[in-house]
Amino acid sequence: MRRVNLSPLIAMVYRQVKRWFSARSRLVSTVLNPLVWIIFLGLGWGSVFSASGFKGALPGIPTPPGLSISDLVQKYFNTIFGGVDYLTFMVSGMASMTVFLASFIGGISVIWDKQFGYLKETLVAPASRKLVIAGRILGDAIVTTVQGLIVILLGFIIASGLRIAGVGIALIYLFLLAITFSSLGVVIALKLSSVEGFQMIVNLLTMPLMFMSGVFYPFTTMPSWMQVIALYNPLSYAVHAVRYWLTGADVGLSPMTPLNDLLVLAAGATILLLTAGFAFEKTSIEE
Repeated sequence: MRRVNLSPLIAMVYRQVKRWFSARSRLVSTVLNPLVWIIFLGLGWGSVFSASGFKGALPGIPTPPGLSISDLVQKYFNTIFGGVDYLTFMVSGMASMTVFLASFIGGISVIWDKQFGYLKETLVAPASRKLVIAGRILGDAIVTTVQGLIVILLGFIIASGLRIAGVGIALIYLFLLAITFSSLGVVIALKLSSVEGFQMIVNLLTMPLMFMSGVFYPFTTMPSWMQVIALYNPLSYAVHAVRYWLTGADVGLSPMTPLNDLLVLAAGATILLLTAGFAFEKTSIEE
C-alpha cells in the first residue's frame, strides 16, 4: 500500500497560520471589525427590541389583568428571537459572519501569490497539487475559526445570554463553514488575475448571503422568497447551529436542526474542497 506524503499539506497549513500571526494589522482587525458591528448594530438595535421603553399602557389598547404593556412587548420579542435578547441573538450570529467574510476574502492571497510568483513555485513543486491547495484551505480555515472564537469570547463580555458549554461544539460548525467558503474563495481567485475583480465579485456575493442568513433578524420575519434563498445558503445553517449551541435559541426554518446543519456544512465543505483541488490541478503556470 502506497503511503501518502502529507508534508506539502502540513507545510501549507503552517504557512497560512504563520502569515496570519505575523500580520499585526490582521490581528487587530479581527477584534475591531466585529466590535463595530456589535456596538453600532447590536447595542443600537438592542434598545429598539426591548420593552424597557414601554411603561404603563398604550392609549386605546387594553392590557390584560396582571400584565403590563412592557411584559407583553417583552414576551413578543422573546418569541421572535428564540427566548434571548437581541444583543445575544446578534452576537451569536456575528461569529459565523466573521468566519464567512474572512474565509471568502482570504482568496485575495491567492491572487497576490500569482503576482509575486509563489503560486508558480507551488505549481512546479514535486508535490500533489490537491494536497498543496488543501493545506492552504485548511490553514485559512484554522485561522478564520480562531477569529470566530475571538468574537465569541468578546461576546461573553457584552451579551449575557451566551453559554460557555456550547463553545466547543460551535467551533466545529465554524470550521466546516470556513472550509466551505475558503474553498469557494480559492476557486474564484484561481480564475481571476486582479484583486479589484475578486473584490467586486465577493461584494456581490457576500452582502446578500449575509443578510439572508439570519445573522441580523430571524428567518421567520423574512419574506417567503428570501426564506427560499436562505434554505440554499450554507451560512444560514452555520448561523442557526452556532446560535443554537451558544444560546439555546432554536430560530430557524423547518429543515434546520443541529444534525441537518452539520450534514449540510460537511457536504458543502467536502464538495467545494474537492472542487478547489480539481481547479488548482487544472491551473497552468501561465495563468
